[in-house]
Amino acid sequence: MEINCKKIYFASDAHLGARFHKDPLAVEKKLVRWLDSIKQDAASVWLLGDVFDYWYEYKYVVPRGFVRFLGKLAELSDLGIEIHIFIGNHDVWMFDYLPKEIGAIIHHDVLTIDLLGKRFFLGHGDEIDYRSKAFRFMRLLFRNKFCQWLYAGIHPRWTFGFALGWSLSSRKSGIQKEEEMEYQGEAYEYLVDFSKNYLKDHPDINYFIFGHRHIMLDLMLSRTSRLIVAGDWMKLFSYVEWDGETLALKQFEEE
Repeated sequence: MEINCKKIYFASDAHLGARFHKDPLAVEKKLVRWLDSIKQDAASVWLLGDVFDYWYEYKYVVPRGFVRFLGKLAELSDLGIEIHIFIGNHDVWMFDYLPKEIGAIIHHDVLTIDLLGKRFFLGHGDEIDYRSKAFRFMRLLFRNKFCQWLYAGIHPRWTFGFALGWSLSSRKSGIQKEEEMEYQGEAYEYLVDFSKNYLKDHPDINYFIFGHRHIMLDLMLSRTSRLIVAGDWMKLFSYVEWDGETLALKQFEEE
């Protein structure tokens, strides 16, 4: 798949709706202002997972809220800007609602794609996290079609409250600490380790871009390849911009 465009933008990990945000609406509004600021020169926007802290689509029910954000995505889509959304480990249950309502393209796994003459390897980052057996088990469980069917049989009144409460509890207890700890150095970062090993058999990859770790990282892997970890929209308000010549990791700054 080849995309011809002016600029391509990447962002990750807003965790919209999370109960641990001091002001959830302020986070959403800032993300919307960023989207509004790039709409004049954007050809596509790639949201690399955990855009929502929790998302589950029932046949007739989706999570309440996010009106400004979804409205802005719809506006960009109507302008002809492609909207790509990767599922993360928090918003894994995206099905057909966003594609039907705003024309978003949902990605359920890592993706290799050519963008403006360079080859990109894109993903949330949890897809290649093999350190914890418990994490891998939960990931398989959440993606299992039968388990999803069973979960859908529970009334949303209970599932939404449980999921948001569990997210808050796990953060307070430190279960999610690894996702947000400071940069550990090349030898201890699994995204770096994966990218270096993958590059050995796929030397044509120019850029690896991930989210998930909540850090801003721009690392040269070889003379022709770089790894970017896109940060987050919880405290860093960061994004990646690609214009066909320059790939830049930036932070959204307002006047």
